[in-house]
Amino acid sequence: MREASKPARPFSLERGYARTGYGMLAPALIVIALVTLFPILYSIWMSFNKVALTSSGIHYHFNGLANYGLIFQYGPFWYSLIFTVLYAIITVAVELVLGMLLALVMNYPIRGRGVAMAIMLIPWSLITVISAEMWGYIYNGTYGLLDYLFIHLGLTSQNIVWLGHPNLAIMSIMVADVWKTTPFVALILLAGLQLISPDLYEAAAIDGATSWTIFWKITVPLLTNSLLLSVLFRMLQAFGLFDLPFVLTGGGPGTSTRSIAMLVWDVMFRDFQFGPGAGIAVLTVLVTTVMAVVFIRSFGSDLIGGGKKS
Repeated sequence: MREASKPARPFSLERGYARTGYGMLAPALIVIALVTLFPILYSIWMSFNKVALTSSGIHYHFNGLANYGLIFQYGPFWYSLIFTVLYAIITVAVELVLGMLLALVMNYPIRGRGVAMAIMLIPWSLITVISAEMWGYIYNGTYGLLDYLFIHLGLTSQNIVWLGHPNLAIMSIMVADVWKTTPFVALILLAGLQLISPDLYEAAAIDGATSWTIFWKITVPLLTNSLLLSVLFRMLQAFGLFDLPFVLTGGGPGTSTRSIAMLVWDVMFRDFQFGPGAGIAVLTVLVTTVMAVVFIRSFGSDLIGGGKKS
């Protein structure tokens, strides 16, 4: 007699589901590889070559680490790198503070909260180039709104060239960036606040805890995941700073607001030094990758498991 067919094992079904899932993901993964992975690999390969533009086309001559040697001796590279790092740290810190304040206000069931949230998200929804053009009009030294307000409030007696002085230009770009991206941080923190049970606050209030104690002992610890996620996303975005300084200042005055992304643009498409430009881009990706890996290794258990491993 033939043995009765055995029922399918659970892991066989799981394998079938996995194959189906991979098959459905395959087209998207292929597209991502073409538009993301290929340019990265091509940039890495180009960074090890001397690229020459001639009438007959583009010629590549392998020169090893020569491009990277030039980069490390190139003063503007170090300035742009330091500027980008400091810019990222300052703007992300300010955005966390302001985003936390906005999230705490929006977390209360006040009248018109939905309208306020919609208005709050307008800066974040604007295309960066459009936002930069708007801030360009605000900062304009002749007919800008900011100078108009300062003069009529008696804060200054003459127009201020906000984008014509290195320190003022850096501060102006930071303000524009904070205005645009703070709603993004507030949205992430608000989502985290919504997950905290109101019973915890009621119990703490009954025990006599002050609002300040409740914030630091309950809200902040339970909001760790959202805070870490906000910092990681915003730091990575800040390292790609390009649109704002490109539109507002062109990297000036001089090179005071030239980010590392703008430096890559200038070296590759203005100086036509494609090898060193690709090398700078590769180093930037390397720095951001190392930063992300260190961050995730330090706080990864909080982001994934909701708490540090014992």
